[in-house]
Amino acid sequence: MVESIARVKHIRVTPTKARRVVNMIRGKQAMEALAILKFAPQGASEPVYKLVASAMANAKVKADASNSYLDEQDLFVSSAYVDEGTTLKRFQPRAQGRAFQILKRTSHITIVLATPDETADVTGAAQPKKAGKK
Repeated sequence: MVESIARVKHIRVTPTKARRVVNMIRGKQAMEALAILKFAPQGASEPVYKLVASAMANAKVKADASNSYLDEQDLFVSSAYVDEGTTLKRFQPRAQGRAFQILKRTSHITIVLATPDETADVTGAAQPKKAGKK
């Protein structure tokens, strides 16, 4: 019934490290995802934690605007992905006048929270029944 999206762009975390964190919470309930992220040792878990909390707040605001009831226990992470952002290029001096290029990568992280009844309608209609061979 309610679907909310939260995005953060140009965050200074490499996409591969952010994907490790996002893969832990994909498909989980929002409250459970917050608990996992709170105690995860990875550095990318803090911005992802804030992003999930922001998506929960967005869902609450969206439900209030449409005058519908929203229980935060019903929300789950329906989609979460990390895209590569711009790369900052820096140079470090090396021996004999040479320069060494350092690539500082950034990420765009997107989290989508939804209630279960919304995804059940989408997945139920999209998959027709297959007849078995006899």
